[in-house]
Amino acid sequence: MTSGTKLSLTVMLIYALAFNVQAQVHEVSKKYQAPIDVLVQKKLANWQDLKFGLFMHWGTYSQWGVVESWSICPEDEGWTQRKGPYGANYNEYKQAYENLPKTFNPQKFNPEKWVKAANDAGMKYMVFTTKHHDGFAMFDTKQTDYKITDPQTAFASNPRANVTKEIFNAFRKQNFLIGAYFSKPDWHSPYYWWPYFPPKDRNVNYNPAKYPEKWNQFKEFTYNQIQELMTGYGGVDILWLDGGWVRPRKTIDTTIVWQRDIKFNQDIDMPKIAAMARQNQPGLIIVDRTVAGPYENYTTPEQEVPTQPLDHPWESCITMGNSWSYVPGDHYKSTKEIVQLLIKIVSRGGNLLMNIGPGPEGDWDPEAYKRLEGIGKWIKINGEGIYGSRSIAPYSDNNIYFTQSKNRKAIYAYLLSDTEMVTIPAQLHVKLNNAKGIKRVTLLGLAQNIKWAPVSDGIDLSIPESIQKNSRLKQAAGLKIEYK
Repeated sequence: MTSGTKLSLTVMLIYALAFNVQAQVHEVSKKYQAPIDVLVQKKLANWQDLKFGLFMHWGTYSQWGVVESWSICPEDEGWTQRKGPYGANYNEYKQAYENLPKTFNPQKFNPEKWVKAANDAGMKYMVFTTKHHDGFAMFDTKQTDYKITDPQTAFASNPRANVTKEIFNAFRKQNFLIGAYFSKPDWHSPYYWWPYFPPKDRNVNYNPAKYPEKWNQFKEFTYNQIQELMTGYGGVDILWLDGGWVRPRKTIDTTIVWQRDIKFNQDIDMPKIAAMARQNQPGLIIVDRTVAGPYENYTTPEQEVPTQPLDHPWESCITMGNSWSYVPGDHYKSTKEIVQLLIKIVSRGGNLLMNIGPGPEGDWDPEAYKRLEGIGKWIKINGEGIYGSRSIAPYSDNNIYFTQSKNRKAIYAYLLSDTEMVTIPAQLHVKLNNAKGIKRVTLLGLAQNIKWAPVSDGIDLSIPESIQKNSRLKQAAGLKIEYK
């Protein structure tokens, strides 16, 4: 790094403390509208069976260890605070931030290493941030010089500089579904934050109705960038659009505070974008977050697990650490926490998209690899009740969570442990709405049958002493209840 942008570890840790627990609220959209395209329906059904995916937020901001993009947003929110040597002056801070590409040089970038770790953990699809709100493109766009492949970017001379293409190709080779995250707002584009006016908040800084030519330039810019991703990066399965304030004004939900603050109609012509995208990528799943309608094919509750099943496809996007982007010394959730999050989400019929933020050198924190290794060990034993499963009432009972096989021939009851090692009691009550026709109960990972007896609201299990003491199971035990 040059002296102008170099930060000490101490300063980076100050940044980390400022941002490591901040998050926006993304309410689940109302009035879900199912897709009518048969190819989209088919891909969406396949995606619902996958259950576990990888999310990655990565950009030049990883050098400072700060929240992705938001520190250049002129709003007084917890996740937009500016810290460090440039923090006192907005314009100086933004200039320094936009100079970060000159020192962004992730020489340890090796997507095959990520693929192996994610695959071993049981992840089946991925979503990568091709461009976040700050407008820096992690792909070789022709629409702007603010991109990782620009000659002024330190990493541009690397043969793998087009990191989006490299990441997509690496994961595609291992049969992952490929998801392209793309921010609809672009805080670097002169067509969104027009330099004539200072930016006022996250929204466009001029009235598109008053300056339609400027807004049409932004629409064309956005269309062209998405077209590049849909035509030059191989097969793409999911177009994951963020920045829900860029939307037609008629779609605003006035019961949601942040949507009430949207002053202008910011319609980028999603019908035109979607038609182009699906012409190039038939069956493409489109996720226009929080904008209910034909282009939000599944909803995305953020950093939370719904308490009840939703009546449509959905995915909880949750960070492995406290932050979406890389923060030095971030606190990572334990393997137990992540495994149990996955179980809870799947029991409600959803998918878990687990985020890991690569660091400035192009690799994950070693703790992330440790967590994925632990998850993989659990999933190899218990995965049959996760993948392709369906939710089934009563969904959960105390610390037992339920799933059902697609053919309805088996119910899986996952006993969540309070400690890393599972302790199974001698007697265990499993609540079921239907105890008729059960032919066998076993513990996943062990071949031994478990004695059971029907009772009014389910079955009572008698667990052999050998299983209680020697199951060696961690995080959660999976019981398989098979029906005739």
